[in-house]
Amino acid sequence: MKKILLVAGARPNFMKIAPLYHELKKYKRFKPIIVHTGQHYDKEMSDFFFHDLELPEPDIYLGVGSGSHSEQTAKTMTGFEKVLIEENADAVVVVGDVNSTIACALTSAKYRCTKSLRSHRTNLPLIVHVEAGLRSFDRSMPEEINRLLTDQIADILFTTCQDANVNILKEGINKNKIFFVGNVMIDSLKNVKKKITDKIIKELKLEKRKYAVLTLHRPSNVDVKKILTGILQALNRISREVPIIFPCHPRTQKQIRSLSTYKNYNLKGIKDIGKNKNGIFLIPPLGYLDFMSLMANAALMLTDSGGIQEETTIFGVPCLTIRENTERPVTVTQGTNRLVGTNPKRIVREALKILSSCKQKGNNRRIRRPKYWDGRTAGRIVHILLKKLSD
Repeated sequence: MKKILLVAGARPNFMKIAPLYHELKKYKRFKPIIVHTGQHYDKEMSDFFFHDLELPEPDIYLGVGSGSHSEQTAKTMTGFEKVLIEENADAVVVVGDVNSTIACALTSAKYRCTKSLRSHRTNLPLIVHVEAGLRSFDRSMPEEINRLLTDQIADILFTTCQDANVNILKEGINKNKIFFVGNVMIDSLKNVKKKITDKIIKELKLEKRKYAVLTLHRPSNVDVKKILTGILQALNRISREVPIIFPCHPRTQKQIRSLSTYKNYNLKGIKDIGKNKNGIFLIPPLGYLDFMSLMANAALMLTDSGGIQEETTIFGVPCLTIRENTERPVTVTQGTNRLVGTNPKRIVREALKILSSCKQKGNNRRIRRPKYWDGRTAGRIVHILLKKLSD
């Protein structure tokens, strides 16, 4: 059997490895092994996601925990090297752009370079990067560094869009390593679509298409007081039109509450939803199914996340990305995403424009899906792995 290590470091990674795990399990010649580095770990939230995605408990848990980028990368490399030695795997699959992605790819590359391992005929695992080639062209982002370096190390690069292929080729990577297969996150969405219900909408006493959803977590937005203050001012104005539901990480909440202007914003708790028609409602982070339901039925999505730009494209939900750039330009050219930066006036202007249009169009939404965002990406990936691991 061919051992495949599927590496996940943070919650967005779970949605990318789940379809691959299920597809690999269809073949007797593959043994998928889930490695959870624990880069972002909350037991309750991880349990929610694994349950929603029908994943088993991770086979290996490294328990890396929080820390600086260097600390997380170093801890992951030290722990993952032991996994490589013990498992003698045929392939290491890393996904996305978190610290665990570059750490496990780099460890695998160095592991293969060790002469003593070669002399003992130990397997030299293929390094596979799923979601390769995405570029924001902003090297101040740690994720951009992770993306660039992982693609240079990988033996097989699976891309989500043609833009990504162009990016990789410009960086001098051999075209024979690159495979345009589509977006594996859409596979997860398709696989659970029948399980998505209105339960969370009813629990929060919301009306479909009459609320907005917000996610905000990037250090460039939440750690810089001037920028965070401006974003909150914009959100405060938008919340006069529709309630804004904000599944908020404790760290982001702490940053918001540290502002001297904290009490100026219409911030409310989960118990206040339904009692008030406007405001910014901070609620705990949600499981995958509940969050997908909340997003799919929103009038507007506001985010600084990468994956959400893709999911809103599939749902046809208007999305405002509170960033100056995006590594997923296909969601702008072919989807529902608009880049608005962090300028408060621009955020408000674009949000009000969308909300006005939503009232006029009602439930009519035009959905445009980029090529291969069809829920069959995992199948294409595994078909290629079958061939590569047989060569």
